[in-house]
Amino acid sequence: MDKKIKMRAEGVNFFYGRTQALKNVDILIHANQVTALIGPSGCGKSTFIRLFNRMNELVPDTSLSGNIYLDDLEINSAQIDPVEIRKRVGMVFQKPNPFPKSIFDNISYGLRVNGVRDANSIEERVEASLKKAAIWDEVKNRLNDSALKLSGGQQQRLCIARCLAVDTEVILFDEPCASLDPISTAKIEELILELKKDYTIVIVTHNMQQAARVSDYTGFFLLGELIEFGKTQDIFTAPQDKRTEAYITGRFG
Repeated sequence: MDKKIKMRAEGVNFFYGRTQALKNVDILIHANQVTALIGPSGCGKSTFIRLFNRMNELVPDTSLSGNIYLDDLEINSAQIDPVEIRKRVGMVFQKPNPFPKSIFDNISYGLRVNGVRDANSIEERVEASLKKAAIWDEVKNRLNDSALKLSGGQQQRLCIARCLAVDTEVILFDEPCASLDPISTAKIEELILELKKDYTIVIVTHNMQQAARVSDYTGFFLLGELIEFGKTQDIFTAPQDKRTEAYITGRFG
């Protein structure tokens, strides 16, 4: 497989009960690039990215067909541990969800769960993760404070740091700025552009300006189908499908 492709979906169909949420989706996720998924509400974007770390299997009465690969690993094969997949493919949700613990414990928790016991190693990795998430300078003197005391934007960067602490390779962002003010949004966008040097990033966003600002590739979803996928510049300036053009010019959605 092309080393530049980090994840890929082939012929993916997904059902909630009898309701089909995704229809025959094929996509290539390029390594160390930002891929944005756009489209109106309820079109399958969030459902789709949750397949990349097997989050949807936590929902009862769902079914999946097709294949999803992380490098050359078919992530849904029976012998694959979903916990291992979720370690390699981290997720940041629409609403920041820090644990009701200290800032330090929010980051160290995943390390301890994964068997890291050495206190010095934990401290080093907590600091490194907070630095990578561009929040270290704001919290370094208050690591024992509750994470719930942080602002919304800080909480979201803390959640990003929590992903980074456990050797994540891919970060999934599901509307990460939906509940944030413009200044916090700008910080998250800057951070995404910085993180792609070391990580592969997929972001679901309703904000087309955001997709245009941060992403290298864009996929347009509509009613469970991936209508069009390509380089972001091409999608926004010369879409091949009339439905894509109608959406990005604001005629619907």
